[in-house]
Order: sequence, then C-alpha cells, then structure tokens
Amino acid sequence: MRVINVKGEIINSRNQWVYDYLGIEATSPKKISDELKAAAGEEVEIHINSPGGDVFAGSEIYTALRSYSGKVRIKIVGIAASAASVIAQAGESEISPTGMFMIHNVKTYSSGDYRNMEYTAEALRAANESIINAYVHKTGMTGERLQELMDRETYMAARQAVEYGFVDKIMFAEQAPEFRNGFGLLPEETIRKIKNLIDDPTHNEPDFLMQKNKAATRLRLLNMKGEM
Repeated sequence: MRVINVKGEIINSRNQWVYDYLGIEATSPKKISDELKAAAGEEVEIHINSPGGDVFAGSEIYTALRSYSGKVRIKIVGIAASAASVIAQAGESEISPTGMFMIHNVKTYSSGDYRNMEYTAEALRAANESIINAYVHKTGMTGERLQELMDRETYMAARQAVEYGFVDKIMFAEQAPEFRNGFGLLPEETIRKIKNLIDDPTHNEPDFLMQKNKAATRLRLLNMKGEM
C-alpha cells in the first residue's frame, strides 16, 4: 500500500514549485497525479491534513482519485476543510478521533460594476453546486440541506462528520479496550487458551486436566496476593 499526503494548502499545479522552493507544504493536482501514476494500480492511502484552497485544484484531485484504478482509502489525520473536504469524499474514509471536518461556500474576490457582481454571484453559486455534487454522492443528503450547512460554514468534530455521512468511521474505534472493575479476573488470553483446549477434540484428557490444575493454582496464588 502506498501512502499519499494531501497536506497544506490545495494549490494549482503551476505554483507547486514555488511552494517547494520556499519549503512550504502544499498539494497540487500534478503532485497527486504523479503519485498515482507511480502507484500503478496499487492500493493507496490518502492522508489529509489541509485547510483547503483552490476549489478547481481540489476538484481535479477528487476526480483523479475517483478515476484511479486501484483501491483508495482516505484518512483524515488532522483537518479536512473547504477544498480538502471535497477530496475526502473520493473513497472509503476514516477520521482521527481528534480530527475535524469543515464545509463552507466557495469564496472569491471581485471588482467592477453591478454586472460584474451579478456574474460573480452566479459563478459562485455554480461552484457551490459542483462541490455539493460530491457531498451528495457520499452522504445521500439533499442539495438543499447541504447548502444550509455550507451557508453556516459548518465545523464538525469526528463524531459529527461520521453522523452526517461525510466520513465512514472514526479511527481506532474498534480498538477500544475493555474496562474492568475488579481483581482476580482471568486475562482474556488465558480464557481463549482454555477455550481452545476444551474445543480441541484431539487434545488428550490428562494434559487438559494438567492445564486446568495449573490455572487453579495460579488463581489461588493471585487470591493470596490479594489478601496480603
């Protein structure tokens, strides 16, 4: 499996060399397409920690990941915001319990008379709709509901991102330890070994009894330690 980082600002490809020269972390479509080409169909894991950036660059990266011939897994290790949240919709995903997810309306700067402003407003609405298409495909929510969340500039903790459907699951959730309140309980590994001995029809009886006696002796020692 190949790990590909989507970190720092999402930028257009022609500016990647400038960020690299200055030692500033950033991700462009060309950087991702080069990584995917090198992966050559191998499973890839996309690690995202980005505040977003260029919406069209984000769209190009999203499309490249969706078009990739191999398996794509997404891991949000920090934040997936703005354009990076679109990229996070490109595959089966999980988020760190300390991670965040954010969506908002597309923004730009413009100048001119009322005609320029009207044109810009229409362009922004169209850009919003293009982003919403990615969210609808992943979450199953309506475009209207998603537009409401974008209007509010919605920040989500890991649990909320999963509840809304932007992310599939929270990382490490299946590794939660079993909490106990008591002393002298047999370790799970010991219980598993004893169960295996009982279930194994080829195991002879005397040996099993020997193991059972050892377990009983160990319990007695543990009880004695507890009393002391």
